[in-house]
Amino acid sequence: MIFSGLSGFAGRLEELGYLIRIKEFADPVLEITEIADRLVKNRGKALLFENTGTEFPVLINAYASDERLALALGRKDLEEAVSELVTLFETLSAPGDGFLRKALALPGLFKISSYFPARVKGRGICQKTVIGNPDLSILPVLKCWPFDGGRFITLPMVHTCHPLTGKTNVGMYRMQVLDKNTTGMHWQLHKTGAVHYEAWKAAGGKMPVSVALGGDPVYAYAATAPLPENIDEYILAGFLRKRKVKLVKCITNDIYVPYDADIVIEGYVDTGEEMIMEGPFGDHTGFYSLAGKYPRFHITCITHSAKAVYPATVVGVPPMEDAWLTKATEKLFLAPVKLTLQPEVEDFHLPDAGTAHNLVIVKIKKTYPGQGKKVISSLAGTGQMMFSKYIIVVSGGVDIRDYTEVCKHVLKNTRLSTDLLFSSGPLDVLDHSSDTYAMGGKLGIDATIKLPGEQPEKIRAGNAEIPEQDILSLSPAATGKPDVIKLIEDLPVMVLSVDQSAGSSAVEDAKAGIRKSRLEGLSVVLIVDNTVDPDDKFMIAWQILANSDPGRDIEIISDKIIFIDGTIKAFHRGGFKRKWPNIVTSSDETISIIDRKWESLGIGPFMESPSLRYSKLNRNGTDEVIAGTLC
Repeated sequence: MIFSGLSGFAGRLEELGYLIRIKEFADPVLEITEIADRLVKNRGKALLFENTGTEFPVLINAYASDERLALALGRKDLEEAVSELVTLFETLSAPGDGFLRKALALPGLFKISSYFPARVKGRGICQKTVIGNPDLSILPVLKCWPFDGGRFITLPMVHTCHPLTGKTNVGMYRMQVLDKNTTGMHWQLHKTGAVHYEAWKAAGGKMPVSVALGGDPVYAYAATAPLPENIDEYILAGFLRKRKVKLVKCITNDIYVPYDADIVIEGYVDTGEEMIMEGPFGDHTGFYSLAGKYPRFHITCITHSAKAVYPATVVGVPPMEDAWLTKATEKLFLAPVKLTLQPEVEDFHLPDAGTAHNLVIVKIKKTYPGQGKKVISSLAGTGQMMFSKYIIVVSGGVDIRDYTEVCKHVLKNTRLSTDLLFSSGPLDVLDHSSDTYAMGGKLGIDATIKLPGEQPEKIRAGNAEIPEQDILSLSPAATGKPDVIKLIEDLPVMVLSVDQSAGSSAVEDAKAGIRKSRLEGLSVVLIVDNTVDPDDKFMIAWQILANSDPGRDIEIISDKIIFIDGTIKAFHRGGFKRKWPNIVTSSDETISIIDRKWESLGIGPFMESPSLRYSKLNRNGTDEVIAGTLC
């Protein structure tokens, strides 16, 4: 199904029972976020806030279910799109030479050409109203979290072009509102928008930029998809919606944007202008990304359609709405990875606790020794997988979305002395755990079933029976005063909860206590701060993956015992070289306001704020921790 603007999409969601209209006033500053967070973490419906203090309603949580995501991508379900994509790639990679090869590929090429975007003359639906004296205060831009640097546009489709090649790009980069007609432009150094900016800077002058909001909901997904550089995002959008995207020229620059967008913000970045401080921002990692220098975007014009809806999303402690976009990427991009890069790959998965980049689980069809390591080496440099901190490769009948099954498989088929591949390389700029900005340690784990010649010694994956006296021997004095020493289910995995207020050597003291106890059969010791709930496996996984640098925080004691330190490094002896951010949570005041307003919102049974669960992880309620001293 094709949607011309978000009002049609919202109407269809409502018809299917997937959306709630909220007529009660909800403040775009903090309140809408708190409501949306409660809904998304409870698998709730999409929300259309009709009373925002502006003329524009806000649509949020639109992608946060399998059904809504499939509808947004114009399909009955994602499997339909996956099947078509596989067929298309198989056609293009069919065997044969010369005329036969071309003949086999023609149907696929013809289909691809029918998805190419088309530039049309005249004005588009998105230009029904033209505001030549732009003022961003007309839009219900959200301030999501209490320590955000301001209000942020969170679902912008940022259109840029290269000054020499003319190649275009659509990326999704948050935009902090600075005043009525300027914003920050947070294109990170690895993104195509930043590449275009550097090219314009070399050429000199002003870089044209236009930002589209809304339109067919498939556009926003295409802007987030990990496409190779110089591949037009609207080809993917056309493929998914089965109809090419119509583009129209902007009013004040030469950028082309979707004909049916809801809102368009036109302008430029002056490459000769000094960068401005942008942020902090409560990010998809679940932590605040701290302030940094980024270009200033000057707005020259705002246009919008007759029934424009303002799209927004909220990111923060996972899972959030972006988890469903990641799920679509898993499914849609398996075929290209398998058919063009790694034919042995059967499936891959990005768990929510890994916030897209921190953990990749890959399943392969293994046929020769060393194949698991080969896949790790290849994927570690492939597209956005270059940001992955942990890559686990498995084989056989294991279900890679059953985490207990995956853990047992890994423990059974991994020898610590030979199957761990440590390296260093680029990281997402939002990663806070590495000593160096945008670069740090990585770990690949070859947990494939070993073939003759590479068979590891067996590592027990059954009950990790630890004698009672050994647990008792881990006294507070020997372990940095741990709140809890706990085993995870029937796995040989211990969670050691450490109170770092006992001193900067608390983590090392805890490790010493484990070594002294000489536990038998134990494979993994996960060290977390005492604020982490030891009964919450998701929270433990998220904290370990977010707060560890594999090159620094993993210590192998023997072929059966490994420490992984997921504590806050700012409290360690010597502090930390960089600022350490706090967890993203709502303020007590905002939670109280929404608690009182809940019944009038018409959402249904009361839902407790997720922030109550995670606020215990914060230190002094601030946005950052610096060098071991709370600020």
